[in-house]
Amino acid sequence: MRRALVTGAARGIGAAIAKRLADDGFEVLTADRDEGCDLRFDVASDAIPDLGEIDVCVSNAAITDTIAPAHRMSPEQWQRDLDVNLTGTFRVIQACLPGMRERRFGRVVVISSTAAVHGMPAQVSYSTSKAGLLGMTKTIAAENAAHGITANVVLPGMTASAAMLAMPEDIKDAWLKRMPMGAFVHTEDIAEAVAFFATPAAGRVTGQELTVDGGHALNTLSVTGSAASG
Repeated sequence: MRRALVTGAARGIGAAIAKRLADDGFEVLTADRDEGCDLRFDVASDAIPDLGEIDVCVSNAAITDTIAPAHRMSPEQWQRDLDVNLTGTFRVIQACLPGMRERRFGRVVVISSTAAVHGMPAQVSYSTSKAGLLGMTKTIAAENAAHGITANVVLPGMTASAAMLAMPEDIKDAWLKRMPMGAFVHTEDIAEAVAFFATPAAGRVTGQELTVDGGHALNTLSVTGSAASG
């Protein structure tokens, strides 16, 4: 049985991914800095446990609550996002790679964000940290393709996580008006994308980015100035 690790698995996207992989027959090891998972550690600062037996590494742990425009962001705010979202992700993957290379099999799936390619006002450090994951994953893919290891990225759009659903109604309504499908992405949608990258069928898919955003990035305006329909 293949063994999978999912970080940031205490809730939300991470919990959905862990459930989906377990349903697919993986032995799933969950990790988070909060209680409720098999392993408890901070990806940015704690010692990384022995992950030599991990076959599928899903790096999902991240923070999203640093809010400040670029001209007012403090060095501490900037560094915090990079330490957790970028360096923390690298530390976990790095701990899994030697075992994968030895067995000549591995799946690395990194959870980034559409903010990595489109930016996000008031979240410059978050966007930057998530953009860095794209280059990191492609490099890991290139270095390890000959060792039976794939590395790919999933980019969620606005997802109906607990944090998102707790936002004021006017903010949620404003986002929903920009969603062509009229609904937020579900955590299960992200889990489906991860599950694909973890399957044997994706063994020749590496260094790729899969966006799951409900069409949010699409230009849905017609020459009439309204959303095209019919």
